[in-house]
Amino acid sequence: MFNIIVCAKQVPDTNETKINPETGSLIRDGVPSILNPDDANALEEALKLKDTDPENIHVTVVSMGPPQAQDMLFECIAMGADEAVLLSDRAVGGSDTWATSNAITAVIKKLPFDMIFSGRQAIDGDTAQVGPQIAEKLNLPQVTYVQKFEIAPDKKSVKVQRQLEDGYEVIEAPIPCMLTCTKELNTPRYMNMAGIFNPDKKITVWNAKDVEVDLTTVGLKASPTNVFKSFTPKPKGKGTMLDGDTEKDIAQKLVGSLKKKHVI
Repeated sequence: MFNIIVCAKQVPDTNETKINPETGSLIRDGVPSILNPDDANALEEALKLKDTDPENIHVTVVSMGPPQAQDMLFECIAMGADEAVLLSDRAVGGSDTWATSNAITAVIKKLPFDMIFSGRQAIDGDTAQVGPQIAEKLNLPQVTYVQKFEIAPDKKSVKVQRQLEDGYEVIEAPIPCMLTCTKELNTPRYMNMAGIFNPDKKITVWNAKDVEVDLTTVGLKASPTNVFKSFTPKPKGKGTMLDGDTEKDIAQKLVGSLKKKHVI
């Protein structure tokens, strides 16, 4: 059996997120939670591999969060994952990226794996740190910002395109390895009826004791990161639309407007 682990996170929908102006913290009450978008791409790539050999490829989704994160994991199973594991314990609450990677690493060590996929970053933090930290703690080769993926027929290596600001680079890595995925990699599938009503697929909930994680390395007190301030940027002024019969007319209006404002 070829085992794939996908690291996924339940995050607040940032289109609905608001910040308390007095405390600077996120207002989560009434804000819907969703599967982190980049993690959906990671799951899709794992499921595409499973589609090539359904009987011999097993996909497990791993997450850490409150009990309601099971809703997100159920969505992953409905998309096609075989099972899911949730680490839910107050002892790991408030973890920053370093402490979170310690906790998730402890979970993964309890599971069989040949490959690990994760999203490039989570939209509620945008740090892109947890995936690489997990790879380091598991002593695995890693490739970040993956925008194209190929696996060798013998499943002993992968070839990927790693996204750069001005292009990409091609990297080969041995298996097992960790890959963090971008939205350009694929288009995530929808949930399906077979996945929704499959009684053989399950979500396992573990606590810190179950995964034998060192409690001095997880949670708020163990987290070296401190958030000084969160705030909503001030909205920009309303733009002005210029129209005209020709591009020359529009350009003349633009120049006239800039001169009035003493920009030119």
